[in-house]
Amino acid sequence: MPNLVLRWAFVGLLGTATIAPAVKAADSLPSGDAPDLTKVRWAIDAKNYNAALAELKALVVTYQQPDVYSLMGFVLRKTGDRPQAMTYYRKALDIDPRHKGALEYQGELYVELGQIDRAKENLAKLDGLCWFGCEEKDDLKAAIAHATKHK
Repeated sequence: MPNLVLRWAFVGLLGTATIAPAVKAADSLPSGDAPDLTKVRWAIDAKNYNAALAELKALVVTYQQPDVYSLMGFVLRKTGDRPQAMTYYRKALDIDPRHKGALEYQGELYVELGQIDRAKENLAKLDGLCWFGCEEKDDLKAAIAHATKHK
């Protein structure tokens, strides 16, 4: 709790007018046109990627939104379709270059492809976005460390 108080105090010193609520790793800030991704997240948490993919295929037609694209990329990567996963990460980042989930997931795909330098570029972007640390940065850093340790 004291760490949270320090964060609020620091942000206040910067003169920030609003504070964003904590959001789940794969999400950007909520938006009025964002779909309900609860069923998708449940399926992903259960590692039922085919069910998540079915949900996302319906959503991606209606919602050209970075959270949908990022999760679509994640699920495609987990089901083995790396080229399509990269396409969706790029779509998410075209809309929101600061989307933490897409930066993390794309970075993890770079790690899987052996493109550690590109993964480190994503990590540097997350470092700039996560002043006080964030799950996305920590996860990508761990993936890079694991890959370089086992090379």
